[in-house]
Order: sequence, then C-alpha cells, then structure tokens
Amino acid sequence: MAQTKIIVDTNSYLRLAQNIHPLLCQPFGNEEFTLYMHAELNAEFRSSPRLRTKFSWAADDEFRENRKRSLTISREARVEIDETFEFMWEHVKEEFHEKLGKGPSRTDTRIIATAAVLEIRVVTDDQDMIELAELYGAHQITSLELMKLMLDHRRLKLKDVERVVAQWQYEKDTPYGGWQKEYRDLFGKRPPSS
Repeated sequence: MAQTKIIVDTNSYLRLAQNIHPLLCQPFGNEEFTLYMHAELNAEFRSSPRLRTKFSWAADDEFRENRKRSLTISREARVEIDETFEFMWEHVKEEFHEKLGKGPSRTDTRIIATAAVLEIRVVTDDQDMIELAELYGAHQITSLELMKLMLDHRRLKLKDVERVVAQWQYEKDTPYGGWQKEYRDLFGKRPPSS
C-alpha cells in the first residue's frame, strides 16, 4: 500500500519529536501514515540561533539522522508548488504582513503550498498557517489531532500523549489558546499538568 504522507511544520516537529522518537519516516496504521519534514526546515533550524539554543536536543545525531529524509517531490510538482507559493506569498505579504504586521514566514508559506499541491495533510499549530491553509484548501491538522491519529492507530499510547502535553506545559510552549478544550474534545478528559 502507498504511504499517506503528512508534512510537519517546524514548531510541531519541535513540540513532538523529543518525546516521540523517531517521529519521521515511520509508517503507522493501515493507511501507512508517514510524517515528513519539508527540506527547508533543516535549513531554518541551522540558521536560527534561537531554535538551536532552545531545542539543543534536536542537534543530537539521532534527531539529525531522523530528519535527513524529507518529502520527495517530482519535478512537475515542484513547478506547481513554486507557482502556488508565489501566489500565496503575495497574499501573505499583503494580507498578513502589511495589514497585521505578522504572518506566515516564507518557509511556512512554502509548506502550505506544498500541502495544497500534493493534497496531503500539514501538521501545524500556528494560527496564521491554519488560516492560510483554510483559505487555500490545504488539509491542516494540529499536533493534538496528529497524536490522536497516532493513538487511534496504535503508534502511541495515551501515556505518551500525556507526557508530550506535560512537557509543553513545563516548558511553557503550549500550542495556542484553545488547546486545552481541543485536548478534552479529542481525548475525553482534562489534559495532564506538568
């Protein structure tokens, strides 16, 4: 059976990978759900002193090795992704950056363009990326929804999910304002505390 590819953004990867390892390129479930990072994300990590300092564990060999394989994209799809990205990027600059003073980065926009063109899910908790994905019809799921999918397909146990969420709280790196309600809705109980 062919893989059901899912692309993970930087923030979701960094929120999940330390406790769910190896996170990437490990098919699970009957549909062989397989998580990948976009090739630009390794470059983003290398070029950001803040990310390298805050998430120093991600530079360890075992994590770097797991990130080596990125999503394979055909030449034809690359052309379509580039065109879609250019269109989306103009929208992001006008509607987010100029009007709001913030918004998806170039890498974030390219990830959404990739998900839209390849018609695959993208895992992100970034509200601006979620808005962009919805606007352009990219199928987006949150880190919590990904963990629920992994739980349903026996890739994780509930104690694994609880460990991830407790670490988010301990590190004060929770996904967004409504995450606790989403946790209750998905898992039928209150989230654990750190």
